[in-house]
Amino acid sequence: MLLLSFLQAIGIILQVASTIIIVQAILSYMVAFNVISLSNDTFRAIWTSLDKLTEPLYRPIRRILPDMGALDLSPLVVLAIIQILRGPVLGYFTYLAYNMM
Repeated sequence: MLLLSFLQAIGIILQVASTIIIVQAILSYMVAFNVISLSNDTFRAIWTSLDKLTEPLYRPIRRILPDMGALDLSPLVVLAIIQILRGPVLGYFTYLAYNMM
């Protein structure tokens, strides 16, 4: 029972991470197209917080991926990894946890 709760918590954490990455990607496009300006103090605080949360996830991916100029594919790669972890990997461990009961 404790293992199932732990697996559910991991699933929630992965879902929150996905949401943060998607929100940051949308905001980065809004900044790139000058819809939102970084001169706004509130937005700059949100932007800095999101950057501090996601940079540790992106850094190892950016070391591996080739530099493509303005196009940053690391959020897409991290989202793909999260989906793999949430789908087959977490599903397999949940299946094993149910069978151990």
